[in-house]
Amino acid sequence: MQSATRTLTAATFAERYTLPKYRLRVTAGPSAGLERVFDRRLVYIGSAPDNDLVLDDPSVSRNHMKIDGERTGYRIKDLESKNGTWFAGARLVEAVLGTQAVLRLGQTELHFEHLPELHEVALAREPQFGDLLGTSPEMREIFAILARAAPAEATVLVDGESGTGKELVAEALHQHSRRAQGPFVVFDCSAVQRDLVESELFGHVKGAFTGALATRRGAMADAQGGTLFLDEIGELELDVQPKLLRALEKREIKPVGSNERVPVDVRIVAATNRDLQQMVREGSFREDLYYRLAVLRVQLPPLRRRRTDIPLLVNHFLESAQVRSGRAGPMTVSFDTMQQLQSYAWPGNVRELRNHIERAAVLSEGRELEVQLEETRQPRVALGGATDLGELAVDWALPFKDAKSRLIERFERVYWQRALDAHQWNVSGAARATGLHRKSLEYLMKKLDLKRPDEA
Repeated sequence: MQSATRTLTAATFAERYTLPKYRLRVTAGPSAGLERVFDRRLVYIGSAPDNDLVLDDPSVSRNHMKIDGERTGYRIKDLESKNGTWFAGARLVEAVLGTQAVLRLGQTELHFEHLPELHEVALAREPQFGDLLGTSPEMREIFAILARAAPAEATVLVDGESGTGKELVAEALHQHSRRAQGPFVVFDCSAVQRDLVESELFGHVKGAFTGALATRRGAMADAQGGTLFLDEIGELELDVQPKLLRALEKREIKPVGSNERVPVDVRIVAATNRDLQQMVREGSFREDLYYRLAVLRVQLPPLRRRRTDIPLLVNHFLESAQVRSGRAGPMTVSFDTMQQLQSYAWPGNVRELRNHIERAAVLSEGRELEVQLEETRQPRVALGGATDLGELAVDWALPFKDAKSRLIERFERVYWQRALDAHQWNVSGAARATGLHRKSLEYLMKKLDLKRPDEA
């Protein structure tokens, strides 16, 4: 285990430089009026909901272009979009932007402009932090952030899709912190029964409620002197959120049924695969708690955004699988197989890749890894009654949490596709019929990338 108080010197980073923040404004097209300020090295733009700037324009590709910050400035790259990225009447494949530029993507006109404020970009020299691996700039930038954040006591919020390694980030922060000798406790907000969340988190005294036969310490007390990882924080019930906020601010907890407050010394790392800022706007997540959790925010990229890391991950998982299985002799991965692995979308991200490699290592008969990958398919949507659920097959090869997450997403897609079809894609009508607020349905439509048949 590395020392928690190591000095961050110039040797820690392979690159370190500053760039101006910049503003993106949509001045024409369906998303006219949309404006965002960015202070990060890499930004993706497109119509798919997982982009950093989402354009509600049917003529914009799902992943249309990206802006990448380099020492020389911001470089834009068209991601093989259908209608192209245009500047001054010329279609661009790749170019370095000046301090201002007007770009056209489909029907959308996008203004880019530098701002006076600067932000620092640092890329770690080592391709690993804790159990996180990656040689891509995306991951080395995260490693540099984590290396500086670990010795501090700041609360960290980790965003990312399921399977991207959010718990590994929390473990790495703990291992490289001053609390490394203390406990590391995981509390999954989505896995606890609603009426037991407060008790499981803060503890309870004997007789506090029916079934409370003995006093029990909660997860926060169990993490005393160490780190508490709050997984799936977006699932935390609204009535428990102010109590967590108080615990964070006052550094004390009140067990259920007790009149005494107990001091706690715990560092909090929270994680979510939901859009907490959207939840704040909808009123389902407290704004003050969000800002208290997001003192430092780390956004993990999906595996499809860092395909250059796949060979490193494959070899690492293959070596681990061989050690556990006791298989004699090293296994190899052919060039064609590696290309196949790199071209796959990996909706389950790094966790799915690891499971696939471990399974393939067991089933392969020779010394060469054999893989079988199917194209990612969208579930077929029937317009009948309850038989729609028959299309939602469970992927038994995935861990429970991933299989559940994927099944819920497929269910939501089928349900809302059917509801919108039934109301001729009248969003207000579909929202009223299903008991949902229109804004919530609009958010779900973006999240699930649901579009009218004539726009798809």
